[in-house]
Amino acid sequence: MDLDLRKLRYFVAVAEHRHFGRAAQKLYIAQPVLSRQIRAFEQELECSLLVRSTRSVELTAAGQQLYEEAQGILAAVDAGVRRVHDVDRGVQRLVIAFSPGLRVSEAIRAFASRHPDVETDVVPTRWWEQDAPLRDGRAQVGYLRRPFDESGLRTIPIGHEPRVACMPAAHPLASRPELTTTDLADERMLDTTTRRSSSLDEKFELIASGHGITLIPLSLARSYARADLVHILVTDAPEFETCLAVTADRRENLLRDFLEIATKTLRHT
Repeated sequence: MDLDLRKLRYFVAVAEHRHFGRAAQKLYIAQPVLSRQIRAFEQELECSLLVRSTRSVELTAAGQQLYEEAQGILAAVDAGVRRVHDVDRGVQRLVIAFSPGLRVSEAIRAFASRHPDVETDVVPTRWWEQDAPLRDGRAQVGYLRRPFDESGLRTIPIGHEPRVACMPAAHPLASRPELTTTDLADERMLDTTTRRSSSLDEKFELIASGHGITLIPLSLARSYARADLVHILVTDAPEFETCLAVTADRRENLLRDFLEIATKTLRHT
C-alpha cells in the first residue's frame, strides 16, 4: 500500500496531544474530519492504532511503533524536500546529527569560519537509534556516542566520558560522593530493556518519580540538571566512547573538510 503522508501527520498530532480536539486545533481542521481521517488510516493499515475513551486517547502497541517510525519518515521527507529546494537555489548545506548531551557547536563555528558560504544545520538523535539520521538522509555526519549500529558507517574516535548514576535526590545513595557498580547491584535499573521512554524528559520524570535509576553520560547529566535528581560518578563503570560517524560511501570534499576540522576541535574540547 502507499502510505498517506497527510494521514500520517494527522496521526502524529493525535499521538503527541493524546486528544483529538487539541490535535485538530493544531492542524487547523475540524475534529470530526480528523476522527474520520484517523479511522480511514487504521482501515488502510488494517490495524488499530489508538484506544479511545471519553477522556483520553492512548496508543496501542502498533500505534506506539508507528509513532516512533513516523518521526524518521516525516523528518526524512522534510529533509528531502529541503535538499530539492537547496539545489534549486544553489545552496550548499551540511547537516550534523548529535547525540543528547554532546555539543558540536564549537566544531561548527570552526568549520563556518573556513566555509562561510555553507549553511549548517543540526539534528538531535534519539539515544536508541543514533545512526538513523545518517541512514535516512537527514544528516551527512553525526557526533555520536557508542554503542549504536555501525554497519555501513565509517567512524572517527573522539574521546571518552564517564558514566554517572542518575537517581532521585531523596534516594538513600544520593548523598554519596561516588559509587561503584557493586553499590548499585540491588537497584532497579531503568533502561531500554526494562522500559523504553519516548523522550529524555519522560525518562527523567520516571526516575524522579521512583521508577528506578539509570547510568548516563556525564555530558547528558549536565545538560539535563534538575533539583529533584542527582548524578553520582560510578568509578568502575566503563566510560562512554564518542565518535564522528558518516556513511561509508560518502566522500565529498565538504564533508571531508568538516571531519578534519571537527576531529581536531572536538578532541581538543
